[in-house]
Amino acid sequence: MRTVIWASLRTHTRRYGAALLAVVIGSAFIVVTAALSSAMREGLTAGLGEPYAGATAVVDSPSAADAAELLDAAPAAGADAWLIGWTMQQVAVGGTDGGTDGGTVVDTDTDIGQLPDRPDRRWQELVQGRFPGGSGEAVVDTNTAKVEKLGVGDRLRIGTGASALDVTVVGLVDSPSTYAYASVYVLWSDLARWQDQLFVTSLAWAGADATTTIRAVVPDADVQDVDGYVQDLQQEVNNGVDIVQIVVLLFGAIALVVGVLVINNTFTILFAQRTRDFALLRCVGATRRQVLRSVRLESLALGVLAAVIGVGAGLGAGHGLVALVRAQWPGTRLGDANVPLPWLAGSAAVAVLVTLVAAWLPTRRAVRVSPLAALRPDDSTQVRSRTGRIRLALGLLGLVAGALGLGAAIATANVGALTIGGALVFVGVLLLGPVLVPALIRSAEPLTQRLLGPAGRLAAGNAVRNPRRTAATAASLLVGVTLTTAVLTGMASSRSALAADMDEQHPIDLAVTGTAPLPADALPRLRAIDGVVAAVPVPGAVARIGDLDPLPLLTATAGGDAKVLHGDLPTPGPRQVLVPWDLIGDGLEVGDVVRVTVGDRSRDLRVAGGEGWGEAALVRRTTLARLAPDARPRAVWLRAAKDADPEDLAGSVEAVASPLDAGVENGLAKRAYVDTQLDVLTGGVVGLLAIAVLIALVGIGNTLGLSVLERGREHALLRALGLTRRQVRRMLAAEAVLLSVVATVLGTALGVLFAWTGVRALVQPAVDGASLVLPWGQLAAVVSISALAGLVAAVLPSRKASRITPAAGLSLD
Repeated sequence: MRTVIWASLRTHTRRYGAALLAVVIGSAFIVVTAALSSAMREGLTAGLGEPYAGATAVVDSPSAADAAELLDAAPAAGADAWLIGWTMQQVAVGGTDGGTDGGTVVDTDTDIGQLPDRPDRRWQELVQGRFPGGSGEAVVDTNTAKVEKLGVGDRLRIGTGASALDVTVVGLVDSPSTYAYASVYVLWSDLARWQDQLFVTSLAWAGADATTTIRAVVPDADVQDVDGYVQDLQQEVNNGVDIVQIVVLLFGAIALVVGVLVINNTFTILFAQRTRDFALLRCVGATRRQVLRSVRLESLALGVLAAVIGVGAGLGAGHGLVALVRAQWPGTRLGDANVPLPWLAGSAAVAVLVTLVAAWLPTRRAVRVSPLAALRPDDSTQVRSRTGRIRLALGLLGLVAGALGLGAAIATANVGALTIGGALVFVGVLLLGPVLVPALIRSAEPLTQRLLGPAGRLAAGNAVRNPRRTAATAASLLVGVTLTTAVLTGMASSRSALAADMDEQHPIDLAVTGTAPLPADALPRLRAIDGVVAAVPVPGAVARIGDLDPLPLLTATAGGDAKVLHGDLPTPGPRQVLVPWDLIGDGLEVGDVVRVTVGDRSRDLRVAGGEGWGEAALVRRTTLARLAPDARPRAVWLRAAKDADPEDLAGSVEAVASPLDAGVENGLAKRAYVDTQLDVLTGGVVGLLAIAVLIALVGIGNTLGLSVLERGREHALLRALGLTRRQVRRMLAAEAVLLSVVATVLGTALGVLFAWTGVRALVQPAVDGASLVLPWGQLAAVVSISALAGLVAAVLPSRKASRITPAAGLSLD
């Protein structure tokens, strides 16, 4: 049989090349999914993980005393440690060495953080000056310096009394991590004097055998892996939803299903063509075991070769796609692509195992029947055969089980149920393909015949003559269309829902609110800030609401607020006052009727909750006019440019607002974080869709090319009966387009179904009012590209089929 194996490999080189390509594509898609998922994770956790760069372990929420003990013990253990935390201290400009006794107080509650001693541990980016070289030196955040008008060389006194520290500002820094942010950074040798006033979120440790060493100092320390800790942080800031894990799970499952389908479809056609070869081998004396062993050895060799090529191609494509997405869409903020070893091993295992199974299943039937029966025409492709009925029964079972799984996913918001249910529905549709695809093709036959004449009629007839072959050919494109439609619709729905939610929670980019009337020059100064595109003054007065401390009472301007609002502000009723949510709950509840007093005027109003306009209450214009007829502007609402940096813009606004004793509400930063999450996800999805389109094109070209090889004698007979080369090419092109359109119709319907289920199961529990949004323009582009993909895939097979002369074609085996 060894001679037979080598002869088979030489004889069917072209066919095995198609099978090899299918396995390589399936294996590479799994690796690319891992690469893009890792880039998405790094992009989403950017800023959160930077303070822990270089660490080998993280101590979660240690007490201030434990953190100080670990920091002091690290050098003796040959390790390095730094904390993520801060202390709140009074900061004054000047000091004993600056010419004043106490200096001019900047802020009584300034957050002071640690600057790691080692330069390679510092996540702060130096903007101006230098980093501290020893005790008595500090760096200041750029936004703090902008607000307080600090610069390199200024002297600061931090703290009061015996623990006060005089430092020189030697540099200005910018922290890319809003999670580990402080206004002033000093070395541990200076920060240690306030160790009993520290609030520590975590402590990073860099050193060998971290857990043992840390627990030798603090036995009950909560020591965690760095990657796991950062992942938990990312999940925490996303309201307990690990977005990346969901995406990895969904696309990992999709990658596995896609790889299996593409490989199986190709091998189904490939080994169906060799049924007669196996029968002849049986006739000349080969046993069933020998035939099966030869197929397994061929498939094993093919699978191993494809696994090596696929893993290498997947690594290259993954890194290349991440680089391409980052270059073309800089706002996506994808991180670096790092594929874990288990994903590489899993991809290779899938390539080998699926190749063995896909090659063995169609061969098993051929060796189970007698050689003479195998030489007869194969009727297993017909739906009415026993095999066809079993296939239909399994397809219906898959549809029912999948529908139940999708229903369970909607009811429980379970990602696992969504993934399993979707996979079962998709597999059910594939199993029912020999019925669905021909039925749809027959419905389009009159139009095809009217447009293309005899070639169109022959194309429709050929497409339905072998239902299983037709379904296998359409399945490759069906995978890509379903995936593309589901993702595009899901992303459009998620963006729409989140945008509406952000408009409701943060209708104003920045709000400057003061207890005293704002001076006349405040509005033009705020409008002049780079990045501000609109600013409107908001009249108000200081009011006492029930037992709350006095706070500004505002009303939206008539018409002017439309220039700055995203969506609509909550509208207070005629006898209602909207109070910020963070002020409700301490003796004041929604629905309470309280007395609102401004000066010597008062009214009883019902309390409602709201947010997004700053630390102020909101009433109707008529209500404010009765309480404060002479109301003056006490707030300014700002609209930021689309490309404005939230933190830098907030720093510039605070520089104007701070001397006026006015607070700043930064809704822009909260909106920007959500936008960043969506941009990262979109960047990863763009890369995955690119691979899906490639699989669709290669898959349909592969199966169509193999089917053309299988029908060589048929095409030669058509040529002998008078069909021209152009008509043969037109017939095959029409057949490919028919299959593409049918796959697109099915894929679009499935994709919209899966997107709707995903919105109901994943988006609606997190965002109230989320609904399905169909991106009609993008879906139309998918249909057009799919038809074009089918036409392109038919070019090479149709040219080859038309070039063979009738005599040569009729002599083919």
